[in-house]
Amino acid sequence: MNVLNIQQLVRCKYSKHCSEDGIKVVVTDHGEGDNTDFVLSARAYNKLALQGQAEILFSYGVVDVEYKRISCQYPGYNLMFKVHEHSRYPHYLALIAIYQAGVSEITAVELWQEDCQEWKGMRRAYGAVWDMPNPPQGAINLRFQVSGSKWVQLKSLIPSEWKAGATYNTAIQLD
Repeated sequence: MNVLNIQQLVRCKYSKHCSEDGIKVVVTDHGEGDNTDFVLSARAYNKLALQGQAEILFSYGVVDVEYKRISCQYPGYNLMFKVHEHSRYPHYLALIAIYQAGVSEITAVELWQEDCQEWKGMRRAYGAVWDMPNPPQGAINLRFQVSGSKWVQLKSLIPSEWKAGATYNTAIQLD
């Protein structure tokens, strides 16, 4: 599993202890190790179980699950980019895509470098976080690639004096 900020339907394979309905989770990051695909909260784990079976299911620690990607919906919200709290104006910029609807994945993010007249790629730091040291000065033009190789360009999305924690509305949504 390599995509992040997507919604998955997760269902436990232990029919004796688990609901057939499964649960919906938003995957925001991935880890590797211990043959696990998901690390679920106790609340999510409880929702996997049939009534009265949560404690037994929890005692297994790691359980076999099946999962499939499903469409995310965020009614009333556009896709937004948030400046990560670890960003430091003007030397380091990290962005997080939030409220990303649909089943598409953002696979690349680039910023326009006016001084050299070219797009510079941001690095996928982890999960849905993209970062770049020494980002462009001035208002930032951003483009991102959606799975299936479609590029979406946003002019002056990030203002010239951006701040850590600020959120910027793209006025679009991925379906």
